[in-house]
Amino acid sequence: MNWDDLQYFLALARSRTLSAAARALGVDATTVGRRIDRLGEYLNTTLFETTPSGHELTASGAKLLVHAEDVERSILAVGSTVRGERASLAGTVRISLSEGLAAWMLAPSLAAFRGLHPNIGLEIVSTNGYLDLSRREADLAIMLGRPARGPLLTRKLSDYKLSLYASPDYLARHGTPAHVTDLGTHQLIGYIPDYIYADELRYLSDIEEGLEPDFSSTSINVQHMLAASGAGIAVLPDFMALQDRRLTPVLADTVSITRSFWMVVHRDRRRVARIAAVIDWLDQLVRDKAGLLLRH
Repeated sequence: MNWDDLQYFLALARSRTLSAAARALGVDATTVGRRIDRLGEYLNTTLFETTPSGHELTASGAKLLVHAEDVERSILAVGSTVRGERASLAGTVRISLSEGLAAWMLAPSLAAFRGLHPNIGLEIVSTNGYLDLSRREADLAIMLGRPARGPLLTRKLSDYKLSLYASPDYLARHGTPAHVTDLGTHQLIGYIPDYIYADELRYLSDIEEGLEPDFSSTSINVQHMLAASGAGIAVLPDFMALQDRRLTPVLADTVSITRSFWMVVHRDRRRVARIAAVIDWLDQLVRDKAGLLLRH
């Protein structure tokens, strides 16, 4: 086995498609496929499975990835020592996280991240539910609940607050509720109960048992737009609603919900340089945005 073959393997493991790996390496996709096949034959195993979303590592491929990145770090360290300069960080990091956090906290800060790490590409996955880190579907996850099992390293990234919000137009037409018990007579906005992927999203029942949404969506951004357009009252993260002048707090003195974001990474991936750089950046981002996350 030689380092060149491992470079092809790492490129495909990180980009997940032959064409993207080829662009990263400056070769054609056929060459990438041929080198991966050669490496698999040498090791007498299958390293990737072809899926609708691209090339996914097999169990054997996941084991090889750990060793290949160890080799990569060693080579970069040697080069850094010989040249007397810091080896650059490069590659792709895939983050699985909630839609609201992705759209309202990460997305506005990505240009600044690129300035810090021009050779690290970020893939932001914000579908309902979370990708499986144990199966290498993502490199890093920010979850609403702490995972109960798996070879994972987990720590709290930050608490955050949610409150009730509506548009001034809605409140002018329907009146402002004075007590929690008044909410039953209002048009409420929330998640579709059958599609709630985490118990932490069951906000309305936390406020008052029996409250049900009149308008519902799997998307927190759709819920936000419904509230901002005057459709009703919604539970929204403060870090979203405080940035929208079309919204005003409702029952601010009596209703405040606290949830947490959990940083989760596979224990074999924590020391990968590009992933460590993203984790450090996320920690700083949370510190910078503390006023939006925890306004009370």
